[in-house]
Amino acid sequence: QAFLSVTSLLDVAVFKDLFVLEDLVEEMRKQSPALSFGPLQPDGHIAVQGSFLALQGLREFLLLKAEPLSGKDKAEGSESRGRLGRRRLQEHRGVTEMRNSAHVVVLDTDIYRYLRHVLPRAFQASGVVISGVPDGDITTVCIEGAGGRADAAHALRVKEIIENYSMKLQKVLRKERICFEGHGRGEKQRYQRVCEKLEPHYPGVLIVPSDTHVDVVGTSSDVFEFTEEVKR
Repeated sequence: QAFLSVTSLLDVAVFKDLFVLEDLVEEMRKQSPALSFGPLQPDGHIAVQGSFLALQGLREFLLLKAEPLSGKDKAEGSESRGRLGRRRLQEHRGVTEMRNSAHVVVLDTDIYRYLRHVLPRAFQASGVVISGVPDGDITTVCIEGAGGRADAAHALRVKEIIENYSMKLQKVLRKERICFEGHGRGEKQRYQRVCEKLEPHYPGVLIVPSDTHVDVVGTSSDVFEFTEEVKR
């Protein structure tokens, strides 16, 4: 699996009181011609696939569309439970409020984890506050200057550094999934122990364990060598 594009599941049903959803989707298509849109489902869900940059543009477009909903929620003193781009509108409102003071980068969650794993210094810049909000396959990273104008300028440079790293990694990273389907509990645990034991010997590899599988993220050669060693 390569990281050349991402698929996001949007729930546009949150807009049903403001727009005809079919018209909204058509507007989204015109706004983001580089993206591929699936059919609009009866429950308001629609799959969108494309580059992170194009998805971020669509995200900004939908944030503007969501502002009337934010005002309505505030007036009623209630919290919206609708989901937009697989995030709560409350989180979107928080990002909207930070747009003037913070820089936002949308990353594939595995690339975000890999960056934190192999390049932790990129997220430890002096005078800059960096926070990541993961939601499934996508993580929203906010970079904000901690103090005055100099810190704000530094935050912009950090954003550009993270974006550049992300673009480079999208082209070279691969993900291999070691599935546990059909294996007993003891064998699953052995796989996990072997992966954890080998990981320090492969600093360019990130392992992401779960109950059903282990994802191995890294360059093609590193992932191949690591998975072959696990099999042995």
